[in-house]
Amino acid sequence: MAKLTFTAQVAAFAEKVPGAVEAVFKESVQEVSEEMLKPTREGGRLRVVTGFLRASALASTTAMPRIIAGSGPVEGQTYPFDFAQIEAVIAGADITDTIYVGFTAGYAAHREYGANGQPADAFVRMAAQNWPIIVDRKAAEIRARLGL
Repeated sequence: MAKLTFTAQVAAFAEKVPGAVEAVFKESVQEVSEEMLKPTREGGRLRVVTGFLRASALASTTAMPRIIAGSGPVEGQTYPFDFAQIEAVIAGADITDTIYVGFTAGYAAHREYGANGQPADAFVRMAAQNWPIIVDRKAAEIRARLGL
């Protein structure tokens, strides 16, 4: 018997459990976003000094959040991060939606790609690169939860 491809496995899974593909989609987007936003002190790639960059993360189903040129932290101030806005967009998204997660901090691209002698942090690219692995893991987790 030939082994089913991952796509065929997901399709068969979706036929058995209505809403399963949507759950895999939303949980995968959530995990990729969490990985992208994980601080270096917690094993991630995002350097957090004041928290401004991390706090500038937004999600949307209509367009990538735009960087606000020149925006940055006020000296001596720290910025708390709240994942609620991103979670709300993910929860409200339809399976056919594209979910964009991006940053408004003026220096976001410099931190992602490196600039002024600073190395690239690649927190967005590395999280996005893990999308297929995360989707596969989430599908397996959901199948296990449902006893399939």
